[in-house]
Order: sequence, then C-alpha cells, then structure tokens
Amino acid sequence: MKPNWISVGAFLGGLAVITGAFGAHGLKERLAPEALDQWKTAVLYHALHATAIVLYGLFDRTREAAWVGWCFFLGTVVFSGTVYALALGSPRWFGAITPFGGVLMIVAWFAFAWRARGR
Repeated sequence: MKPNWISVGAFLGGLAVITGAFGAHGLKERLAPEALDQWKTAVLYHALHATAIVLYGLFDRTREAAWVGWCFFLGTVVFSGTVYALALGSPRWFGAITPFGGVLMIVAWFAFAWRARGR
C-alpha cells in the first residue's frame, strides 16, 4: 500500500500548528532565546515541508514516485525532529543527525523538480 501523501502532509501540517503554538505559549518562558529560535526554525521547516508533501501528493500519485514523498517525509521528521530535540536540551552530538534530514529534503525538492519538468 502506498502512502496517501496528501493525508500525510495534512497530518504533518496539523502537527506543525500544534508545535508552533506549543513553542509560542508553552515554551516561551521556559527556553532561552537561542533555543526558542531553534524551535521556530524547526516549526518553519516542518510547516513548509508538510505543505510540500501535500503538493507532491496532488502532483504525482504514481507508485514509482513514492520515494520522493518518503524523502520529504523522512527529511522533515529527521531535520525538524532533531532541531526540536536540540531546542529542548538534547546532547549537542544529536545535531550531527540534522544534516541527514536536510539532505533528504533537498533530494526530494530536486526529484520533484525533475519529475515536474515534462508536465
């Protein structure tokens, strides 16, 4: 069964709103300004890539293109997830994982562009 990327992206979008509100209201007084900026960066990338997943789902529903959706999804989870964790005080070495998520997001964007070139 292939994922419904529209549904996955919409769910991630809802989570982005929740994490953004949590940062603005629940963490504002608890985190240092630098950590709060990290949180905001994670929310921004989370929300942007949730939208990208929805758009990709609308664009390409073929089975062979599911790997692009997976790159968007895993990139978002890894990148934003590790930045959220760092903002909350996880060990600094955890940040070494973050670029893997970024690379997956970049691959997804370029693959999306490649698939869209002929349409």
